Amino acid sequence: MRDFSEFHEATIAAIATPPGVGGIGIIRVSGPQSYAILQQFFRAKNPPSRFVSHKLYFGAIIHPETRQVIDEVLAVYMRAPQTYTREEVVEIHGHGSYLLLQEILALIVTFPGTRLAEPGEFTKRAFLNGRIDLTQAEAVAELLGAKTKEGASLAVNQLRGGLHEEIWGIRDALLAVRAVMEVAIDFPDEELEILDAQALTARLTREAQEPLLRLLARAEGGKIIREGVSVVILGRPNVGKSSLLNCLLREERAIVTELPGTTRDTIEECLDIKGVPVRIIDTAGIRETVEAVEEIGIRRARQKLEEADLVLLVMDGAEGLQAEDRALFAVAECKKVVVVVNKIDRAPDLNLGLYQEAFPGVPVVAISATSGAGIHHLEEAVYEAATGGQGLQEPGLAAPNVRHAAALQRTLAAVQQVGAGLAADLAPDLLAIDLQAALSFLGEIIGETTTDDVLDIIFADFCLGK
Repeated sequence: MRDFSEFHEATIAAIATPPGVGGIGIIRVSGPQSYAILQQFFRAKNPPSRFVSHKLYFGAIIHPETRQVIDEVLAVYMRAPQTYTREEVVEIHGHGSYLLLQEILALIVTFPGTRLAEPGEFTKRAFLNGRIDLTQAEAVAELLGAKTKEGASLAVNQLRGGLHEEIWGIRDALLAVRAVMEVAIDFPDEELEILDAQALTARLTREAQEPLLRLLARAEGGKIIREGVSVVILGRPNVGKSSLLNCLLREERAIVTELPGTTRDTIEECLDIKGVPVRIIDTAGIRETVEAVEEIGIRRARQKLEEADLVLLVMDGAEGLQAEDRALFAVAECKKVVVVVNKIDRAPDLNLGLYQEAFPGVPVVAISATSGAGIHHLEEAVYEAATGGQGLQEPGLAAPNVRHAAALQRTLAAVQQVGAGLAADLAPDLLAIDLQAALSFLGEIIGETTTDDVLDIIFADFCLGK
């Protein structure tokens, strides 16, 4: 077990609310000096003999030397271990002036043994003090950064221990099998009676291998919910790409004119399509051009195309299928593509079958970006393409992130190695090595065997004050 005694000696403080003007701003303090800091700088309107834990008090923050009132606030003291960090915690709820909050914070960190918190340090202390495991700590960051309701729901499930419970169930099964191995090692003369290879293999398959496979199957869906997909709108000039962006966003975000080449740069926005976070990018119309600014826009469009997960290839239904449309499809077909036939309101005799024949196996959707006709069909096509036709996973199920999935793959390989060893009648001490490796890989997920470097990387992505 690592020694974090020095880590806990410091009291940390940070502003816990976002920068900017708001009704309320919160400063959070955690550590052994928290109560003393409250006594030093806070004066309650009706001073108690001792602050009661988890009770709000009205008063003011006062500079101890000048006696100047910095702000009227509500303050709360929370006694360990019934706190977020399992340490002594104080929160000061003041007015949402960032200037005032910074002044109060600067005063607090002058107190001996107190310093500014690092990003994610409050949650890191909650993890190190055993209040949450590493999957739950990661869920805090995912919840704060969730882009859709489904993403927030996934993070809440993980924060409440959904993934922890599934990992723990696999861990218990591996520990039970390891216990059998250890008995067989201690009593070699009775090894054949103790090691029932068929029963142990069945248990490993049922209680470890199959749950691991189920978790790994959900990883891709979880990645889509967490990270979303990048969608590029591509097409010739003046086919309605910017109108399509505005239609999808339900607002006038991009300038739309009848002149070709209006869009000179990429425009990026985010939207939610049936729970999938979509970063949608409008690009300059790709054509041969000698105009310098437009040429830069076209170059950037090609760069975004290389980075995209999905391409909406827009064509002008009123003009019909053009050679340039086919050329652009040839450029984009290395990606997932949805062909969007726009301006159907101007093409009463549109033959969609011609496009379906020209681009076999590719979804073709007819829309009018000006009236919104067909836009729901397009959103459905984007959703299907983004999720591979499988849809999102059922609500309430845990989904590993990329770090978890890598550790789960290593765990699965180790478990399969144990199964192969049982089939080959290997000695129990050799089987125990693979079992311990599997347990160690699981420990990386929940934080039991995670290195300090990995922890630093995980918590560096947190915001200050959390």
